[in-house]
Amino acid sequence: MRILIYGINYSPDLTGIGKYSGEMGKWLAGQGHNVSVVTAVPYYPQWQINAKYKGKLWHSEIIDGVKVYRCPLYVPAKPTSLKRMLHDASFLISSFFVFIKLLFLPKFDVVITVAPPFHLGLVSLFYRFFKGSKILYHIQDLQVDAAKELGLIKSKTLLSILIRIERFIIKKVDHVSSISEGMILKIRQKAKRHIIEFPNWVDLKNYYPVANKAALKLRWGYEAANKIILYSGNIGEKQGLDGILAVAKRFIDRPNVKFLICGTGAYKPKLVDLARQMNLHHVDFLPLQENNVFNDFLNMADIHLILQKKDASDLVMPSKLTTILAVGGLALVTANKDTTLYKVIAENEMGLIAAPENVNELYQKIEQGLMIDGSEMSKKSHIYALENLSIDTILKDLINNLS
Repeated sequence: MRILIYGINYSPDLTGIGKYSGEMGKWLAGQGHNVSVVTAVPYYPQWQINAKYKGKLWHSEIIDGVKVYRCPLYVPAKPTSLKRMLHDASFLISSFFVFIKLLFLPKFDVVITVAPPFHLGLVSLFYRFFKGSKILYHIQDLQVDAAKELGLIKSKTLLSILIRIERFIIKKVDHVSSISEGMILKIRQKAKRHIIEFPNWVDLKNYYPVANKAALKLRWGYEAANKIILYSGNIGEKQGLDGILAVAKRFIDRPNVKFLICGTGAYKPKLVDLARQMNLHHVDFLPLQENNVFNDFLNMADIHLILQKKDASDLVMPSKLTTILAVGGLALVTANKDTTLYKVIAENEMGLIAAPENVNELYQKIEQGLMIDGSEMSKKSHIYALENLSIDTILKDLINNLS
């Protein structure tokens, strides 16, 4: 098939939606499909344009056999709610000009539109009006719901307009998909229609268990006997990461326990300042790790933190979970009982669960994780990844759905 992937993030992004879109494009091209992408210049999660792309406007390049059309956009150094809306709108406008060009080229059989930003579906519908392509609207995050629940948009009028636009898109596209059972249920409440379950995956060739944790800890400058509590991923508002510092303070007289926060994001400078003010010398901050060392880096940790605010429940599904399960990591997640994340971890007995935004419970679960032999949970995590999260299985199912 001729397939177009349309989304604001793509390779070489190392985390989040761009990582999955990039892996999807590479896999589809490897299966013999003719794949193109309309996306922005890389900026995530650092929130600054990649040095290689600075000063470039509209241009194209080839990545892993995929033709990638790059578009300029506004990237705020400190993204607020208003600035993020302008950021999304700037890409919507700049990418529209690429779609005008694509109208004069052979049509794509399928346009896979990745949300957020949710309003990219409008441009896909414009393209379908002229070319007749099918649209798969793939929802990675329920952006409007998250903005409402987290209080990022205060205006009821604006929220009402955004909700109506989102509902219009969901009703009009050919297919809608999302990554978890909980998100699918929320989407069905917006529009009573069939939703394809299209979960995030993991490349099991690159992520797998490594036996010798002690040697890995030495590689990153720790002692073999240290216990590493790791958070790796986007450092944003919706994760509630200040809870890590509150818990870390309780371990301040136990130098053997180290807290490691790895990644970048809009909230990182504030978090670093807060750790400094609290005199938390056993809390370390690292940048995102490169792909060639990331498997070993994840294997080094004794406990992996997956934190969410309670208001974000089932509006997003943490993308980092798949790689943690693949390496057989002991995950400690914060999740409400009625969420997909809670059910997946509890029913498969492959991690510890604490209530969101509950520092006491998070502390207790970390203590529990440090005391128990987590080898059985780790084994179950890896088996779950092998049986449910293979990129080959998930994307073959997608192609069957589209065909």
